[in-house]
Amino acid sequence: MHEKKHVILIVDDEPQIRKMLSIYFDASDYKIEESENGKQAIRMSASIKPDLIVLDLGLPDMDGKEVITAIREWSHVPIVVLTVRSGDEEVVAALNMGADDYIMKPFNADVLLARIQANLRKSTIKEMGEPELRNGPIRMDLIRHEVYINEEKVALTPKEYDLLRYFIANRGKMLTHKQLLKEIWGPAHSDDTQYLRVYIGQLRDKIEGKKPANKMIVTEPGVGYRMETIVPETKAA
Repeated sequence: MHEKKHVILIVDDEPQIRKMLSIYFDASDYKIEESENGKQAIRMSASIKPDLIVLDLGLPDMDGKEVITAIREWSHVPIVVLTVRSGDEEVVAALNMGADDYIMKPFNADVLLARIQANLRKSTIKEMGEPELRNGPIRMDLIRHEVYINEEKVALTPKEYDLLRYFIANRGKMLTHKQLLKEIWGPAHSDDTQYLRVYIGQLRDKIEGKKPANKMIVTEPGVGYRMETIVPETKAA
């Protein structure tokens, strides 16, 4: 099964707008989540942790700028405002409150997609400091959400991808069960150690093989897991 790449949360009270955007984004290989009001959008931002938010300012329960302010208290997720409001004061206010981009309706679909891709690239590089992560034979392309082992592409589920990225970003460090569960699945799953064990097993099979000569992810009994820092092999002259 083909996995979608980045998750985009569409926040707009008009069903036809959400449907139209969903068609555009799905065709570009993005996974779509939808919200019709501000309070729901804030909750979903915390629960699903989207990679980017497309936000209308004219919401039925609160102004979109209040949504930006609320999300910015705890998250740096890129927020692209998509609205009919064209006044300079609205643009300035939204950007000053933490929006990353501002696009007015009606909009050109190609321009919107280009802006979204640009903001996702900036966010990835800002978060990780570089567009890809490496550890020995593992290479993660953070822009395309792709993983390679010895330059052969490996298919991971979204959670396996997030887990591997966290391991590589913290390679050499011992990570507790609670730390991993909270970071990847959220606070509600902080005690689901069996759930984590299953995913660790699946990830090991994909990056180490069924009978690995050297373990990449090491178990710390009763505590958690650690990804070893792997030194690339050098070929003899």
